[in-house]
Amino acid sequence: MKKMPRYKAKVFNKIQVLILIGFLILLTIYSCTQETTRNSNISIANNHNVNGVISGELKQWHKITITFDGLNTSENSNPNPFRDYRLNVTFSHGNHIYTVPGYYAADGNAAETSADTGNKWQVNFMPDEVGEWNYVASFRQGRWIAVNDNLEAGKAIAFDGAKGSFIVTETDKNNPDFRSRGLLNYVGKHYLQFKGTGEYFLKGGANSPENFLAYYEFDNTQTDKHKYQPHERDWKPGDSLWQENKGKNIIGALNYLSSKGMNVVYFLTMNVKGDGDDVFPWISKNQRDRFDCSKLAQWEIVFSHMDKLGLMLHVVTQETENDQLLNWGRLGNLRQLYYRELIARFAHHPALIWNLGEENTNTTKQLKEFANYFHNHDPYNHPLVVHTYPSEQEKVYQPLLGDENFTGASLQMKKVNKTHTQTQKWIDESGKVGHKWFVGADEFGPAQVGVKPDKNDYWHDDVRKEGLWGNLMANGSGSEWYFGYKFPHNDLNCEDWRSRDHMWDLTRYALEFFHNYLPFWEMTDNDELVSNPDAYALAKIGEIYAIYLKNGGSTELEIPTGTYTIKWYNPRQGGKLENGSVNSITGSGLKSIGNPPSDNDKDWTVLIERNKNQNSQAETKKDLP
Repeated sequence: MKKMPRYKAKVFNKIQVLILIGFLILLTIYSCTQETTRNSNISIANNHNVNGVISGELKQWHKITITFDGLNTSENSNPNPFRDYRLNVTFSHGNHIYTVPGYYAADGNAAETSADTGNKWQVNFMPDEVGEWNYVASFRQGRWIAVNDNLEAGKAIAFDGAKGSFIVTETDKNNPDFRSRGLLNYVGKHYLQFKGTGEYFLKGGANSPENFLAYYEFDNTQTDKHKYQPHERDWKPGDSLWQENKGKNIIGALNYLSSKGMNVVYFLTMNVKGDGDDVFPWISKNQRDRFDCSKLAQWEIVFSHMDKLGLMLHVVTQETENDQLLNWGRLGNLRQLYYRELIARFAHHPALIWNLGEENTNTTKQLKEFANYFHNHDPYNHPLVVHTYPSEQEKVYQPLLGDENFTGASLQMKKVNKTHTQTQKWIDESGKVGHKWFVGADEFGPAQVGVKPDKNDYWHDDVRKEGLWGNLMANGSGSEWYFGYKFPHNDLNCEDWRSRDHMWDLTRYALEFFHNYLPFWEMTDNDELVSNPDAYALAKIGEIYAIYLKNGGSTELEIPTGTYTIKWYNPRQGGKLENGSVNSITGSGLKSIGNPPSDNDKDWTVLIERNKNQNSQAETKKDLP
């Protein structure tokens, strides 16, 4: 065999070495890439922090967001970032442990950029204690894993196992900001209570427009129905906005409502195929497993502003026209995915009620399954109710009594004059089974009327007397005002909440009386204590009484032995307590309370208190709420 020349052998050897070196380099690169994928050594921001970037005010009851750098994907990608990945973050502080679902956030700033792609994954958390909190992230991939509660389902990827800690200090907010009062809790009574301050809550606010979120400056909102132009003047410099100048009108509308002393807004998060057919959280009406990151981030800006204003979020997840839309009414994958996204993005708000549906037609079994899903996945266990037709209350509510996951009723009244008795009914029925409900009056019929504009009904006598005071005087939790479809600024096209300016005043007067003068959470409805058949009575017997004379006049009140002072409150004007024709009553049995200071034929509220230097041995007729 002919030998290779020496110089050619050297060249050949060099080529071999170079090929070997190149192969080793490629192998190293490949190994590093695989190791990165397995161990999630992904840089976050510019500091190579694999454990997430913490943002927000690190204070009790405030929102804290942790942003992780994960897989670069998009709203339309496969695997589906909303369905086929699952981010859960466990937060711990001593014995306080919360597992909070996270969500795909596109570029992490989608409200401003309208991005639908990116590598940011986020979790929102509301700490309920001061001190050091620790967290650890679980990030896993698998088909439909987002609705799979098996902790070991799928496979760990990217930043799985990321962990860290932060220090939480006391809130620096003041009323009406809900962050100054803490989480609004169900506490086994007929009234919700703020965990931070111990205050009890009564609501008053807007039930209309139900499609409040069909605002034209939210991304991918395919309508100009709601611009809220009359409220542009209510926006204030420094208030929330997005994309430089968007959101002024809807933020201004909320400013106005809060300025009137209101504290709740009712809205649908999905009305596809419903009355408005203009609100949905997805990238399109017909795409039910992919969410619009920028739209939901813009909703969050509005909801956060509501926290600052002291406006509770009454989140209505569906309406009668679409309560069979997801999984034919069952708790299937699409419904779970929808609920999970709502919880992940919005459950951190301190004052929030989940409503399983307006005029709901799901079965009892389905409703219980829905409620159980919220109970198992909402880390803060927010109060939960369901709204139904007036004629369906017995059918819907009776089987739900005693279910620990249902904490209240959302009443719709066809006839407003039935509000007092229906509130009493569900207060009493829930009390009998040992799981007391808070009962709100959330819609007053007939549907074409509701609460008329002030120009059509300035004094709102029926809804003021029968709806507002009727609910409150039965241990109800308050009212929200629905606007009938025959009048301007109705339930679907209301652009100006000033159309009911006086109704907000009348509502505020009622709430101020209860908060300023009554330990209402310790009182029970005792209408039988008064002789006037048109009067309502709340009492902590032997200590304090409130009487509402809806048609004026006077009444006798049955009292135990003692001396009691009498003051009158004008529910049409608010203001200070006044003296009537009788300043006090003494003795026991039925006693006349005298006449009001003026306008004897109009409604009045009477405050009757036992002299402070007397010790009452009396007990309330009923169990305290």
